[in-house]
Amino acid sequence: MRISVERASVQGAHGPLLTATSLEVSTGEVAIVSGDTGHTALGLVLAGRLSPGSGVAGWRATPHAAPDHRALRTRVALIDAPGVSEPDDGLRLRDVVAEELAHARTAAGRRAVTRWLVNQQLTEHADTRMDNLPASVRISALVELVTARASTRVLVLDQPDRHLSEPAGWLPLALRHARHGFAFIVLCRPNTAALLPFPAARIGSTAQPEPTDLRLTDASRTTATGVPADAESDSR
Repeated sequence: MRISVERASVQGAHGPLLTATSLEVSTGEVAIVSGDTGHTALGLVLAGRLSPGSGVAGWRATPHAAPDHRALRTRVALIDAPGVSEPDDGLRLRDVVAEELAHARTAAGRRAVTRWLVNQQLTEHADTRMDNLPASVRISALVELVTARASTRVLVLDQPDRHLSEPAGWLPLALRHARHGFAFIVLCRPNTAALLPFPAARIGSTAQPEPTDLRLTDASRTTATGVPADAESDSR
């Protein structure tokens, strides 16, 4: 199963929001996409919440299937996008957990929220406002919450470097979820991508490096981008 963006661009009222970008990521893979602008526009295109003015974006259930744009809305979760899916700063973590569990159409009462917090070892942060949460806790909690949505297969994390500049704070999270069968896409700035041990894809490019394939389980092998297959355990 693969998410595919082919020369997608978006034009805003005052200029381009996204210049032509191509990207393909399968479940079990991680892609880091860097750029100075266009992060959230690309995230919205990937999530099926914004139709590209030119190009195509869609979900492919099989390698040769035509991309299905409508499927993106149920398959892709856009996480912490500024002004779009980021939680209100004044909400407590327990409130955000309740909202996300309800969105996932699962139990979302006080007992369910407490159980989720206990399982994630986050009870000490239950009443902390989102703007006061440690960055790594915020990112991890928001990512874990969207995985409760049964249909979600692609996780798109929008600019975690606005909270946490070191990739070591979120890259192991991305690798772990790819190992668990998700496609994981991180949108970040070039100076953050420069800290990674492998080349990142670029917003505004139609020629991209291969995503990191976490389905390679032999520790002696490396991916096409040069990341050892056991990179997650090494980074802990």
